[in-house]
Amino acid sequence: MTATRTVRIGSSHGLHARPAKLFAQAAKDSGIAVTIAKDSGKAVNAASILGVIALAIEFGDYVTLTADGENAEGVLDTLTELLTTDHDQESAG
Repeated sequence: MTATRTVRIGSSHGLHARPAKLFAQAAKDSGIAVTIAKDSGKAVNAASILGVIALAIEFGDYVTLTADGENAEGVLDTLTELLTTDHDQESAG
């Protein structure tokens, strides 16, 4: 099963090192193939922290997630929550 979702980035500094690492780790831990693309750009492996950082995703950008495998919707729910949370705000607290 394949699921796709478009998400707006909530981290005030975008997907830099810490949020990108959290996101890539969660994508990897899902055990299924997940890609992320910025706007209409090329999709990259969401489990690759370097690939994710290379997209230079900023606060407010829209990204498209695609998951392919069992529980694809559930995986996208988890990843969407990570992307819409402002991790920079949490660490500043």
